[in-house]
Amino acid sequence: MKQSWKFAIFPLIFLWLSGALWAGELLTRAEKSDYTETTRYAEVIDFLKNLQTKSSEIRVLPLTKSTEGRTIPLVILGSPVPSSPKELRRLGKPAIYIQANIHAGEVEGKEAVLMLIREILLGKSHHLLDNQVLLITPIYNPDGNEKISKTNRTNQHGPKGGVGVRYNGQHLDLNRDYIKLESPENLAAVEKILNFWDPMLLMDLHTTNGSYHIEPLTYATAHNPNGDTRLPAYLREKLFPHVSRVLEKEYGILSIPYGFFRDSTDPGKGWGTYGHQPYYGTNYWGLRNRFSILDENYAYADFKTRVQACYHFVEQILEFTNKHTEEMVRMVADADAKTVAYGTSPDTSKKFGTEFKAVAFEKPILIRGYDFEIYKDKRGRQRAKKLDSRHDYTVPFYGDFTVTKAIPLAKGYLFPAYLKEIAAKLSEHGILVEKLTQSVKISVEAFRVKKAEHSKRMFQGHLPTTLQGEYEKSEVEFPEGTYFVGMDQPLANLAAYLLEPTSDSGLVFWNFFDRYLYISQWGRQFGEFPVYRLLEPTPLAKMVTNGQ
Repeated sequence: MKQSWKFAIFPLIFLWLSGALWAGELLTRAEKSDYTETTRYAEVIDFLKNLQTKSSEIRVLPLTKSTEGRTIPLVILGSPVPSSPKELRRLGKPAIYIQANIHAGEVEGKEAVLMLIREILLGKSHHLLDNQVLLITPIYNPDGNEKISKTNRTNQHGPKGGVGVRYNGQHLDLNRDYIKLESPENLAAVEKILNFWDPMLLMDLHTTNGSYHIEPLTYATAHNPNGDTRLPAYLREKLFPHVSRVLEKEYGILSIPYGFFRDSTDPGKGWGTYGHQPYYGTNYWGLRNRFSILDENYAYADFKTRVQACYHFVEQILEFTNKHTEEMVRMVADADAKTVAYGTSPDTSKKFGTEFKAVAFEKPILIRGYDFEIYKDKRGRQRAKKLDSRHDYTVPFYGDFTVTKAIPLAKGYLFPAYLKEIAAKLSEHGILVEKLTQSVKISVEAFRVKKAEHSKRMFQGHLPTTLQGEYEKSEVEFPEGTYFVGMDQPLANLAAYLLEPTSDSGLVFWNFFDRYLYISQWGRQFGEFPVYRLLEPTPLAKMVTNGQ
């Protein structure tokens, strides 16, 4: 009897020990260190390699090499894993893209997605692959990640071992690079993820620097009015409320829309959010007619709480998308179809916004916060100091944006053959660029530049340019070889943002047109802006160029 007991217990002990060793291989550095440290680049790569030896439902691709020579991994999870977008369509499943560590001092997303990959492949969350395929970049900014120091982001609560830096190897903020596309990371992500796999929804994982409050999790979606506004409305009205309820009920995690008090000395004035410009990834993706979500984990919560809040937020979003794929795919397809149809329609009622302002939603929101003590700093400015006593604020939420100035949305754009770098940049975004194969004289709208202002303050390696002027209709003869960008394509709204001279963060803003604004490089007399607006759909003889 005793002998049989020994034979029964030894296998259990062996299984327990082997399980512990196996689990140890598949723990992040955050988990191993009890959330006092964050995972290094080499450990991310080893973690993914270990998962590959235990599951056939993961594929790791090289997205690109960073400036400092590190290969950025793109992880694909699927049941089965598709080898191409063609196979993805055959499976009838949409792709969801999750991006972590774009700001490498904000490491919660990196830890959370590594844990989630493990649980999807080997744990309780495998069902999240039933109706969708996941594309994940767990360490999007490896160069920033490896500059770990205890002196980085000292305002946030852990990890004690330090974190990386915000910028990439070029000293660029990657979340300000989605229009100019000057980084290897964003160039590759647009080409190999957005244009190639065409994800239905994109998530970007961050950590806040904002106001003090109780909620450990905040979120947002795209809010540039030039995109299809039905997509962010769906997230605000359906997905976010559902996910927030589940997080609070199941895990005790409170959440609110991402933002900050518009006036820290008077919180009652309202809660604001980040800007409308599409150089932010979330707005850029929205401008491309795709669902987009910004996750901002609360810097003043402890590191473990931030990671767990991020983990469950992403998990519950995937639970929602897994159940609502048909509806969401249909909405994205409809947004694309409407955009394309307008490009060939005689309808000219649609507007393109050039100036915007934040406005409050009809319903106020609750911010669980603190009392503040108001004082004056050494320069006599009013400042707010957080106190330990609690105070809840029900305030207007300035999370919507409205157009304050607009022009008719063009039906197409023409620009001369010498603007090869402009054509190439459009093609990098995935925008269809063509060339006229015969000359034509047509009525267009030209922009007469009256004033150009070049910023005296550097922004992301640029001194941004803004133009003032007037639009005038004229008959212009365009020779064979002139570039043409039609608006009968899904990325029409993005094309307009890039090419319009008064766009607040287009290619003019990022200095791509500076050398072409003046008649002479030795004078200050303005020439005609070299991009012309076609206001009516017009059949033209042309050929696709692929930006050449």
